[in-house]
Amino acid sequence: MQEFLNTVINWATHTGVKIIIALVILFIAFKIINFVAKKFSKKFQDNPKYDKTLTRTFIYVGKIALKILVVICLIGYLGIETSGISALIASVGVAAGLAINGTLANLAGGVMILATRPFRVDDFIEAQGEQGVVEEIKICYTKIHTMDNRTIYLPNSALSTGTIINYSDKDLRRVDLEFSVAGNDPVQVRNILLDVCKNEEKVLADPEPFARISDYGAGNGVKITLRAWCKGADYWDAYFNLLDDVRTAFDENKIVIPFQQMDVHIKND
Repeated sequence: MQEFLNTVINWATHTGVKIIIALVILFIAFKIINFVAKKFSKKFQDNPKYDKTLTRTFIYVGKIALKILVVICLIGYLGIETSGISALIASVGVAAGLAINGTLANLAGGVMILATRPFRVDDFIEAQGEQGVVEEIKICYTKIHTMDNRTIYLPNSALSTGTIINYSDKDLRRVDLEFSVAGNDPVQVRNILLDVCKNEEKVLADPEPFARISDYGAGNGVKITLRAWCKGADYWDAYFNLLDDVRTAFDENKIVIPFQQMDVHIKND
C-alpha cells in the first residue's frame, strides 16, 4: 500500500503537474489563436484591397493548423513519443482517405474553386438547383444564403464540376418580358412599352430598350418581346416595376390582353 501511495504521489508531483500545465497552455494557446484569427479576419475583410474569399479561407485553415501544432508540441512536452503518433496519423490518414473519397473530392473541388474563382463571397449565384448569396467558401463546402432566408451548404465537388450561373459577375443585366396583345396596332403597343421603359428609373437609357413582334400566337394574339437593361442590383425592382407599369399603361390605352379560353357547344338531340 505504501508503494502504491508513493507511486501515486510521484506521478502526481511529476506527470500530473505536467498534464495540468499542458492543459493550461492548451487553453491559453487556443484563446490566443482565436483572438489573433479574429483580429486578422476583421483587418483584412474590412479592407477592400484584400479579397474577402481568400482571406476567410486562409485564416480558417491557418487557425486549424496552429491548433494542431500546439497539440503536437504539448504531446512532446508530456514525454509521449511523437514519431509514433506521426506514423499513426499517417496510417489513419491513408485509411480515412480510402473511406472518405467524397470528402477528398470536395477538398479538391474547394481548391479548384479558389484557383479558378468562378464566384466570390457576396456574389449571387445559381448552382445545383439553388439560388443565393455566397456567404463563405470553405475547403469542403460553400455556404449560400437564399432570398427566402435559408442557409444552404453546397458540396464543392459538385460546384467545381457542375454549371454555375454568376449573376453578380457583370454590372448590367437584361430584363426580358413577353406580352400578348389582340386587336391592337403592334406599333402602338411597341411605343407604349418603350415609353414605359423611359419613365422607369431603374431602366437604363444606354443600352436602349428593345420592343418588337417576336411571335404570332395560335389564336392568342401577337407576342411582343420587351428587352430592357438595368444594373445588376436593380434587376428584380426593374422586373416587377415594368410588369406593373405595363399593365397600367395597357389599361389606360385600352390594349387588349388575350387569355386562354375554350368555347363549349352543347348539342341537344
